[in-house]
Amino acid sequence: MSKALFIVDVQNDFTEGGALGVEGGDAVAERITGFLATHAEDYAVIVASRDWHDAHNDNGGHFHPEPDFIDSWPVHCVSGTEGAEYDPALDTAAVTHHVKKGQGRPAYSLFEGTTDDGETVAHLLEVHGVVDVDIAGIATDYCVRASALDAIEHGRHVRILTDLVAGVAAESSDAALAELAHAGAELAASGV
Repeated sequence: MSKALFIVDVQNDFTEGGALGVEGGDAVAERITGFLATHAEDYAVIVASRDWHDAHNDNGGHFHPEPDFIDSWPVHCVSGTEGAEYDPALDTAAVTHHVKKGQGRPAYSLFEGTTDDGETVAHLLEVHGVVDVDIAGIATDYCVRASALDAIEHGRHVRILTDLVAGVAAESSDAALAELAHAGAELAASGV
């Protein structure tokens, strides 16, 4: 029985100055790096996800010139661009698996992505006997929420590291954390 850490979408387009920058995103990147410096060895698997959208289509309606910011968004995290890269404050040296999601369609949960070798996150968790999943990243009210709900649905015990996440808005982030707690997730500070 082992543990996994999910680092969700800590990318330039989701941190300050990005296409969909979240306030506090850079600070989350720095805090995750600090957490990894002392806790990486606690995890059998460390998965980092990135939105990785196609440049030449609307990615299944995900990109829209007049976005509703619910189901459609401005162009962001286009594969191969600076916006899709990890925030420079995030040290990914300890990451064991990099997952890309989107790739021509809307995708919020890290479980919707695959490694470059085509492995799914569900498969990685099974192979490594992962029971407990800690989750950090961006954005609390969207991709962190979706990833956590999927981890719970896959039968894992989920802990949201509340000081290692940043959300789009306080109200929707609070609602997401309440929903996750109701679904069985533990909400806890990382201790960093």
